[in-house]
Amino acid sequence: MKASSFPGKKSIALLLDPDKAGGDSLINILNIARESNADYILAGGSLTFNSIDNLIEEVRKHCSIPVILFPGNLLQLSHKADAILLLSLISGRNPELLIGNHVIAAPYLKNVKEKLVSVGYILINSGTKTSVEYISQTEAIPSDKPEIAVATALAGEMLGLRMIYLEAGSGAASPVPVSVVKAVRENISIPVAVGGGIKNKNEIKDLFSAGANLIILGNSCEKNPGLLTDACKIRDEFK
Repeated sequence: MKASSFPGKKSIALLLDPDKAGGDSLINILNIARESNADYILAGGSLTFNSIDNLIEEVRKHCSIPVILFPGNLLQLSHKADAILLLSLISGRNPELLIGNHVIAAPYLKNVKEKLVSVGYILINSGTKTSVEYISQTEAIPSDKPEIAVATALAGEMLGLRMIYLEAGSGAASPVPVSVVKAVRENISIPVAVGGGIKNKNEIKDLFSAGANLIILGNSCEKNPGLLTDACKIRDEFK
């Protein structure tokens, strides 16, 4: 795949954490992803104990779905993915996650620039403090303040970012509110991705209806692998 084609108009991605994905459960969810025609496999997580390269290689053994690197930190960089999300945490004010880590990563990534997709990463408060907030040492945008999310997304687009990712956080109590997704979608022209806290097909349908281009599923599929099948069926309805 070409990074320039990411994401599709309405797409579903399965997020795999190298510290959690493995064994029979990994093979099972990849089989479901393949049979459901999931659009992308995202690889990455907040912490790093296991090799991201090993996860990518394992995914390729079992399916041909494009693998997108979703690096949670500098230890998760790899050239082996089909595309690499260059994430800038624009909802926070931690300079390392706005530009500092990018400077360190630049020499490593300079020869794979065609794989890079610059993404404005926006954390939305989900009611509980998530791992992303703790690790990033930033505060999420309140879910009842869509105007702040809109202004942040607009700034990201004006700075030349190619996608906005609205994130409730891994294991969030609830997903990004539909009102926030809709407000952002109505005010920017670049793709909008949504992830975190999505637990059922009604939420997936509502998020697509609100204007999400890409929906990312992670923890919920570990507990309910059938959700991935449901999500892909809903995507096909919108297509």
